[in-house]
Amino acid sequence: MQTTDPGNPHVPLFNDPAKRSLIYQTGVSIGVTLLAYYLVTNTLDNLERQAIATGFGFLEKESSFEIGESLIAYSAADSYARALVVGVLNTLKVSFVGIVLTVFLGTFIGIARLSTNWLVSRLSAVYIEVFQDIPILLQLFFWYAFFYEMLPAPRQALNPVAGLFLCNRGLIFGVPAAHPVWSWMGGAFLLACAAIYLLRWWAFRRLFNTGRTFPLFWTGLGLLLGLPLLVWILGGAPTAMDVPVLRGFNFQGGVSVSPEFAALLFGLVLYTAAFVAEIVRAGIQSVDRGQPEAAKSIGLKPGLVLSLVILPQALRVIIPPLTSQLLNLTKNSSLAVAIGYPDFVSVANTTINQTGQAIEGVALIMAVYLCLSLLTSAFMNWYNKKMALVER
Repeated sequence: MQTTDPGNPHVPLFNDPAKRSLIYQTGVSIGVTLLAYYLVTNTLDNLERQAIATGFGFLEKESSFEIGESLIAYSAADSYARALVVGVLNTLKVSFVGIVLTVFLGTFIGIARLSTNWLVSRLSAVYIEVFQDIPILLQLFFWYAFFYEMLPAPRQALNPVAGLFLCNRGLIFGVPAAHPVWSWMGGAFLLACAAIYLLRWWAFRRLFNTGRTFPLFWTGLGLLLGLPLLVWILGGAPTAMDVPVLRGFNFQGGVSVSPEFAALLFGLVLYTAAFVAEIVRAGIQSVDRGQPEAAKSIGLKPGLVLSLVILPQALRVIIPPLTSQLLNLTKNSSLAVAIGYPDFVSVANTTINQTGQAIEGVALIMAVYLCLSLLTSAFMNWYNKKMALVER
């Protein structure tokens, strides 16, 4: 019986698996390329026949529409390109804040679901069932209606503390007046975070080598509060505040959180956290019971058992499905168009309606969400690889 040897040049071409697979892949690639060429050329011919403009030259034209919220300076006289950048930043803002809050809330609910306290466990289960079973779009409508219908008008705004107002225009609160010391304090806060990371690494090595614990929580809290406070004192301890004031039918000054942003954030976080909680619960339950029992037998406190023994092992199960939920949160933020929040999809839709260039607009939407998803996946894959077991 004759056997095929890939390294033997006398073997017939189609009997060589490596060469055969190369031929198949080349053929498929050529077929896909020809199909794409046909679709693109056919679309361009049809657009030209109907006198519809193509290309991205419209990005340099004046947008002529306002955007309610913007992290950067923007007016109707700016270009479509700048308007789309505003939309991207708004999407990034709600996605980033939503991801952070979702991870914290989902982890807390997931741990509470396994609590030995009957009431805590049942309340967590009710939360998970309720928010998982209601479609996210309905939740967005609910929160949007809540903020607009249940809260009073600006003239009757709730004022629980000085400088804080809550009404159907959003949450408006005072902030420190502009001063260089606040940027210095921000730098001090980042420096404190870096110091805590290094201190945590040293404390864990010390614990594993000597068995002695270090008051990491209180030391870290002291650094987070003390270092910025020291910078504030050295910078002159400014106390001037930019307090919101009611003028006409709305407030001026301070910082406001719009009802649209709040409704979108509430809906995304509460909905996605219910799924994250189940992922965390499953990850914790995947850890063998002997692990925490062994940790308790050597005198570790419950908090250290959770942070040093249970969570590091559970993360290897938690991270892959958690990545999918974080991606879903980012993509679900496109539902903001339903409640009037000016995210990228909303701004792109307005651009398409004004310019008539739907293909380019939809292509931009697809490209932006593809990039956001790839960046999120890349970060989570890096973290997953970091937490993976290292074989010796």
